[in-house]
Amino acid sequence: MLKVGITGGIGSGKSTVCQIFAQLGIPIFNADQAVKDLYANHSGLKVKLQSAFGSEVYTTDNQINIPFLKGLFASPEKTEKLNKIVHPLVFQAFFDWAEQQKTPYVVKEAAILFESGADKTVDLTIGVIAPEEIRIQRVKQRDNRSSEEIQSIITKQLTNNELRKKCNYIIENDGTQSLIEQVRDLHAQLLHESAHFRS
Repeated sequence: MLKVGITGGIGSGKSTVCQIFAQLGIPIFNADQAVKDLYANHSGLKVKLQSAFGSEVYTTDNQINIPFLKGLFASPEKTEKLNKIVHPLVFQAFFDWAEQQKTPYVVKEAAILFESGADKTVDLTIGVIAPEEIRIQRVKQRDNRSSEEIQSIITKQLTNNELRKKCNYIIENDGTQSLIEQVRDLHAQLLHESAHFRS
């Protein structure tokens, strides 16, 4: 089965693109949600995290301690340590999920597709891009964050030019082209690719 990764920076519209693929009957694996599910339900992960970072990784009612987790991300060393524990489990969850699907191809939505190494778990990649000012406006309306906070997140993510170089396909979400038409065209291309992939 053909595995397709979709990524894009904050406010680019990758989730909207994935919703359109879903409406076309394509199953979507959301990597961010998968991480949350693992934190909540994977007992082996809990043991590993507490061994690596201490018991305060989880709250007294057995929930992941979000403020503590955000504190870990302030340290590059601790972030790398955390990622080495979590990412392989997400990769395996994706493979297990993909095995259950019956469609010609599946989509993996991941904000840090390339940064996490998850691009190695898919066959093709799609980058959703939009101008920075449009992305900032979208996120301000959606999340009630300041421009400075959003800008800080954007500077840590891959640029549009980097995504153009890395991805097999690009979807432009700048409001000048129909998003639905772009996804439909790409869907047809991916169905063709999947037939070739299987042969």
